[in-house]
Amino acid sequence: MNKLGLVFDNRYLHHSISKPSSENPNRIRNLYIRLQQKLTGDSFQHIQPREASNAEITTAHSPFYLDQLREHAIKDNPYSYDKDTYLMEDSLPTARLAAGGCFALTDRIMEGDINYGFGIIRPPGHHATPGRGMGFCIFNNVALTAEYLRNTYGLRRILILDFDVHHANGTQEIFYDTDEVMVCSIHQKDLFPFTGTPEELGSGIGKGYTVNIPVHAQFGDKEYTYILGRTLQGIVEQYLPQFILVSAGFDAHKDDTISGTTLSSNWYATIAHILRRHAADNCDNRLLFVLEGGYNPVSLESSIFATIDALLQKNFDRPGILPVPRADKILDNHPMRQFWTI
Repeated sequence: MNKLGLVFDNRYLHHSISKPSSENPNRIRNLYIRLQQKLTGDSFQHIQPREASNAEITTAHSPFYLDQLREHAIKDNPYSYDKDTYLMEDSLPTARLAAGGCFALTDRIMEGDINYGFGIIRPPGHHATPGRGMGFCIFNNVALTAEYLRNTYGLRRILILDFDVHHANGTQEIFYDTDEVMVCSIHQKDLFPFTGTPEELGSGIGKGYTVNIPVHAQFGDKEYTYILGRTLQGIVEQYLPQFILVSAGFDAHKDDTISGTTLSSNWYATIAHILRRHAADNCDNRLLFVLEGGYNPVSLESSIFATIDALLQKNFDRPGILPVPRADKILDNHPMRQFWTI
């Protein structure tokens, strides 16, 4: 059985508001109960998170942004900062714990104690830019983890795959002008935050190291498997990442009303197997999943457990990458082919 480390902690439920919000503790409450029930077994290691420090947060976010967050977190109106992203007194400690939980998993992976990690954390992070939070996101957990890998372990080729249904605009902005972190985002087109066109490829030495694949609503398992199977086969073998980070959003699920895509829970197991293969072939199994979106608690739970089960299997499957004509059109005309053979 593979060594899998999970970060989950009831303190991630403290970021909460009485008003209705899609991003709320009930997303993961029952999931946590089921994970607690499995602690008596030896299927995974439960790793304790820590809070990220100011110095660690400011590797990807500006000190001015931190000051803004502190100011708005104590205001009477929790939406004084952003119409979607509420801030309460407990929000910043919870967000620090989310980033720090990813760092704790990273350390264990780099030390060889575990093969894979999964940070089942909140609030999510991939929309947070250097100077602004939005879309439920406060600190960009995946971007901060990439910076942690660069600064602590000296890594210089990190791949971030984001399969959340929304574009990874914050992660893209943070790494748009570097070749040390490659950001690949597959997302539904014409959806918040309305960025992430194929022509957004990076700038300067980072040109070609941003890959955006906007897809049509109603794309499902076959289209996603073909697109990511073909794309990852090309860019991973050429980029040779030293670590693979995954912004694991589960809101492209067919039962999540926030999107129009139609992925099943089993698809998330499929992409986990694909990523396991690439991690084994290229970066000593260094693979870390970080929870982003997913707003139907039932489909989120089933998708996360499908992912966990795939990471725990002794051997990884090799899913067939079968051509899908309407997905072919997206890749055949994609401008990333100026830089990568896919």
